[in-house]
Amino acid sequence: MTAAPSSPRARYREQTRADIKEIALRQLAEGGPEAVALTRIAKEVGLSGPALYRYFSNRDDLLTSLVRDAYDDAATAIGHAAADLPDSPRAALHLLAGAYLGWASAAPHRYLLIQGSPLPGYAAPPDTVGRARAVLGPFVKIFASGELTDAVSPLAAELTAWAAQDEGVAAWLREYADLAPDDARTGIALAGTMLVWSQLHGTVSLEVSGQYAGMGHRAGTMLTSQMETLADSFRLR
Repeated sequence: MTAAPSSPRARYREQTRADIKEIALRQLAEGGPEAVALTRIAKEVGLSGPALYRYFSNRDDLLTSLVRDAYDDAATAIGHAAADLPDSPRAALHLLAGAYLGWASAAPHRYLLIQGSPLPGYAAPPDTVGRARAVLGPFVKIFASGELTDAVSPLAAELTAWAAQDEGVAAWLREYADLAPDDARTGIALAGTMLVWSQLHGTVSLEVSGQYAGMGHRAGTMLTSQMETLADSFRLR
């Protein structure tokens, strides 16, 4: 947990940053990343243009802060769901997937901010990788209880090699599933998590961008079917 600012100056700075981000989020919801305008934000928050740059150096800096916040909030939503999971891995998978869809549907502009690059030429900072892994971490534990099948064996083999070569991935496995890279369950856990990630993004991005409109089904029903198929592929009970 982040410590509260200790001085009036620090508290004022943090409050001003929060006000700037709140206005930017409203602009984002109204018109997408292109609508985030520092000059308009400065006017609304009561700062001069140059003064605003003491809080965020440019628009990319502001977007980066919003990206970090979005990842952290998504991780919190998944974490709350993961705190009270049923004993059945299959049921737990459905609960976590539904929590992610619920978070994204409630704030589609924030989901779209992290679904891809918000603007041409924008590069997210390296620390967003850890934040994205925090969102997916609870899925790692679920799939660690799965079984290797022919359908996912090639992917599991590639991801086992990845874990052996990348200490960041190894640390992720240890944190969320107490797995070592050479554990037989490592490839299963990673394959399931990566497949969840791709299927979640497919369904959620189509839903929040309105692509399912008029197609006669709900996104939740689609996601349930996808998770059932995935659970069958890993023989989750």
